[in-house]
Amino acid sequence: MFDWFQLANEKENRMVQVRRYLHQYPELSFEEYHTHDFIMNQLSQLSCEIQTPVGRNGIVARFKGNGDGPTIALRADFDALPIDELTDVDYKSKNPGAMHACGHDGHTAILLAVAEILESHLNQLNGTVVLIFQYGEEIMPGGSQEMIDDGCLQGVDRIYGNHLWSGYPTGTIYSRPGAMMASPDEFNITIHGRGGHGAKPHETIDPVVIMAEFIMSSQKIISRTIDPVKQAVLSFGMIQAGSADNVIPDSAYCRGTVRTFDTDIQDHVINKMDKLLQGLAVANDIEYSLDYIKGYLPVHNNANCYEVVKQAANDINLRYNESDLMMVGEDFSHYLKVRPGAFFLTGCGNPEKNSDYPHHSPYFNIDEKAMKYAVSEFLKILELENIFKQL
Repeated sequence: MFDWFQLANEKENRMVQVRRYLHQYPELSFEEYHTHDFIMNQLSQLSCEIQTPVGRNGIVARFKGNGDGPTIALRADFDALPIDELTDVDYKSKNPGAMHACGHDGHTAILLAVAEILESHLNQLNGTVVLIFQYGEEIMPGGSQEMIDDGCLQGVDRIYGNHLWSGYPTGTIYSRPGAMMASPDEFNITIHGRGGHGAKPHETIDPVVIMAEFIMSSQKIISRTIDPVKQAVLSFGMIQAGSADNVIPDSAYCRGTVRTFDTDIQDHVINKMDKLLQGLAVANDIEYSLDYIKGYLPVHNNANCYEVVKQAANDINLRYNESDLMMVGEDFSHYLKVRPGAFFLTGCGNPEKNSDYPHHSPYFNIDEKAMKYAVSEFLKILELENIFKQL
């Protein structure tokens, strides 16, 4: 029908230009005003219906065909991370404390390229394509739910999303049926004891020792109370207490994350953490606070939509693989709760181009050739979804 790879290849230089511009001017979640205006400027030159703001700062562009085909949505996110970039590329971030260290600049360039290709094939559209440009993916509560609440999925039959992934080599597509990414929960715990002199611990209630006991005991929640064939992670990322070597502090504080794919296991972990703290409170005469914040829903791909992603990759001769279960979180999951759809990863890792650093690293970069593979995958998905008239 169409040579999608050729059409995507023709947009490669354009995508590189757009991506590098956005990379130089990253904006943090919920603060993407310049980025929003840039996307709007690009879309305003095309023959699509544009709605903004959707949610706080989102953009929805609709390309309507003149047939009775379905309405398919594609999504890209455009926020950056609070990281000082340490790469030596000539297009590195010009905004101190902000960096596109997760590939969202590439996601935006990809979806804008899809928009331009759709513009040149309006007469061949049998259905409607909805392009969702989303803000605030990196910070909870995320932008997706707000955009859904504001109607971004109105009339949409199915939705697909892509993430450039440095852990997989350029030229590959990864996805999996069912569960794919976890729910990224956060928790904050404060233990209130009674401070005093380090030489007289018997006159205190030492919150440091009690916190240490909690941290060690909590590891048994995963290893000894959850079926080992099911997945869960409990990790501590921050512990704070005290200010001097000879002072036992009044309180100790910690922060961490829990990752699960199942709401029953999620609730089980919360309950066990609270019971453990209750026991420590009774045994040690302390008070505590547990602030548990449930994160994005787990990403669960619809079985039929997953098959479309897989077939699209195979049809355009990209190397398709089934991805591992991933403990990272993605608020694309909220779209999948409302509409059938699937999420896939486009490999962008290439050691020769220093693009194999992990996501959220200050050295993160992408192999920009990966963008044309994502574009061709999106377009093939649209073809398989009968968006285009048969020629």
